[in-house]
Amino acid sequence: MVFSSLEFLFIFLPAFMLVYGLVPKKYKNATIFAGSVIFYSVGAISRPVYILLFLLTILFNFIIGEFIYNFRKASKLWLTVGIVFNFWWLIFFKYTGFLFENINALFHAHLPVKDIILPIGISFYTFQSVSYLIDVYRRRARAESNFISYGAYISMFPQLIAGPIVKFRIVSRMLRHRKHTAAMIEEGLKTFTIGLGFKVLIANQIGGLWSDIGNIGFHSISVPLAWMGIIAYSFQLYFDFCGYSYMAIGLGKIMGFELPKNFDHPYMSLTMGEFWRRWHMTLGMWFREYIYIPLGGSRCGKLKTIRNYFIVWAFTGLWHGASWNFIIWGMVLFALIMLERFVIGKYLERFKVLGHLYMLFVIPLTWLIFAVTDISQLGVYFCRLLPFIPQQTYPVLEHDYLKYLGIYWKFFLAGAVFSTDLPERIYKKIKDTIAIKLVLLAVFWLSVYCIYKGMNDPFMYFRF
Repeated sequence: MVFSSLEFLFIFLPAFMLVYGLVPKKYKNATIFAGSVIFYSVGAISRPVYILLFLLTILFNFIIGEFIYNFRKASKLWLTVGIVFNFWWLIFFKYTGFLFENINALFHAHLPVKDIILPIGISFYTFQSVSYLIDVYRRRARAESNFISYGAYISMFPQLIAGPIVKFRIVSRMLRHRKHTAAMIEEGLKTFTIGLGFKVLIANQIGGLWSDIGNIGFHSISVPLAWMGIIAYSFQLYFDFCGYSYMAIGLGKIMGFELPKNFDHPYMSLTMGEFWRRWHMTLGMWFREYIYIPLGGSRCGKLKTIRNYFIVWAFTGLWHGASWNFIIWGMVLFALIMLERFVIGKYLERFKVLGHLYMLFVIPLTWLIFAVTDISQLGVYFCRLLPFIPQQTYPVLEHDYLKYLGIYWKFFLAGAVFSTDLPERIYKKIKDTIAIKLVLLAVFWLSVYCIYKGMNDPFMYFRF
């Protein structure tokens, strides 16, 4: 079940909110836990074992958290057990096939390679569970003694499938004491609607160009169309994931929770380092707090700083997918960020026009590596983007880009405008006016119409 579906909007969400609003305060966490398990079960109904694994993970980490907190002499042992348990399942489901394929290729072995379906949300709830255990071990949070409250924290359906990744110490007080006001509900509905519009009216629509190019074939597109395609993908990915995060934050606010911000207009960045401080911010903070800083951060000299960045970006690439293109993507980002940190970053930040032009060029190129999992096809697309590279030529429809520009120009315009902070600054000034309420009402029903007509796709980050 996805947020941008009629089933969620008109069946699950109203039913859940009705029950949540009617039950006494002491049962609200239980309602969240039960409702979230139902939400997860709908998505995993074809594989009930994944539902059992999800519940087992919650129970196991709840117990391990208690052991870590109450048995200090053995706390490191219990922390190790918890981390191994959590990452074992993530590695098994996400990387076994990739590992076996490469072993077979390198050593001419014949290990069985099965297409293991990834349990939805496992990357996110694994990182959230591990952050809880580490924070309890570091005494940054008390172990949750109420299983229902802990279950509500891990399973909370707004952020269960694709984040934002929420640290327990941020929401632990809200699990016990939170306000439910009409103003919060209204603000939550507005935020949810903005996210729904980003997803359905921008991401889904401009994503059609990337699909069209895939159907044509990378060999048979012109240079302008190739650039249009990867820019369209860049907008699609941003508004898809940012839209989901807005919807999650909006739903959390309706339920009395302040979930952390996950995007801060990353396409306005001047460097790739700044970009990754603004994109998927909760994931970046997770890597920083639980990998980069424990390794020594930037406090141990240049060589160890480079080593620490390398490890973080290797993990970042692998976290996004078990495929060589993700590993290459992580290494390219590592190289760019090191180049900025030690050579060109100060110039990009000083001369902002240069910084923006640099990012306009490298952002689509890095997302191309992210988007195309077939390495040979990735090479073909790069050749279309950069025509000075020697390549085999194929017939290309003359002025093909004009045809698609005529179809998609309005979505490019919307993507360019809403990826800046201008709409947000205007919205903050007029968000309480009748006019903005009418606009958001129109956005909601137009989104519903598009979903009804089948102009909708699953969230892209579900596969991670």
